[in-house]
Amino acid sequence: KGKAHRNPIFDTRAYLVEFKDGSVAEYTANVIAENIYSQIDSEGRSFAVLQEISGHRKEPGVALDMENGYTVSANGNKVPKRTTKGWQLQVEWKGGEQEWIPLKDLKASNPIEVAEYAVANHIENEPAFSWWVKEILRHRRRIVSKVKSKYWRTTHKFGIKLPHTAEEALQMDKESGTDFWARAIEKELRKVKVAWESRDDLSIEDVRKGRALIGYTEIKCHMIFDIKMDFTRKARFVAGGHMTDAPSSITYSSVVSRDSVRLAFLIAELNGLNVMACDIGNAYLHAPCREKVPGRY
Repeated sequence: KGKAHRNPIFDTRAYLVEFKDGSVAEYTANVIAENIYSQIDSEGRSFAVLQEISGHRKEPGVALDMENGYTVSANGNKVPKRTTKGWQLQVEWKGGEQEWIPLKDLKASNPIEVAEYAVANHIENEPAFSWWVKEILRHRRRIVSKVKSKYWRTTHKFGIKLPHTAEEALQMDKESGTDFWARAIEKELRKVKVAWESRDDLSIEDVRKGRALIGYTEIKCHMIFDIKMDFTRKARFVAGGHMTDAPSSITYSSVVSRDSVRLAFLIAELNGLNVMACDIGNAYLHAPCREKVPGRY
């Protein structure tokens, strides 16, 4: 009930809020928004405080095995590979929530707790742990005073879950009965479709085996997702530029011109508007791509 208004002071909307214990209460939009913003930083990320680590899992084929956990240097020494890929830890937060977190993220926020868990569960000799656990435990006293023990959630923003793939985004739309992510994906693809030429007459296997597009370097493409301050969903199509070498002489990163910024401020002043924030809608292409790259999504 109530009416929306651009000025929060005059926004009278009220909602029924259901809590984890099943109780329901009515709160105004301003109270709900204030509560959300009080739990996040300026980028919309919320943080969680670790209660305990309750489990771990290792992804076969991704996590390194003991025999592949090191390289041999020129003088014959075994040098551990510094990687944590393929490992996840099950954690319980102070609020009672449980979640599977990649080892690399929890190692950054709670290194001592992770190191102690590894030793207690006899996995400290695994390649993902062996190169750093002993060092962390040796200097734990010095680390305790410096480390930030808050884990900043990368799975949610403004309290809304972020998808990691287009399939997950569309599934979230289906579950919520909305089309927020679908419209964001459609908008992004509509704007970047000028960047490529569709070739339905070819298969990726033909390209990989050298039967078509000779001289091209294959790159992977994927979607990344974000949520803006007004809760608008944002999808961005990203090409794996790291998979092809671009000559340094033609590498160029543009920025908005000074005249454009001054013009925007002038328009705002002429219309009596206060500039509170800016939003970059889309990156755009300045010229045809010189590299020969077949992309796949």
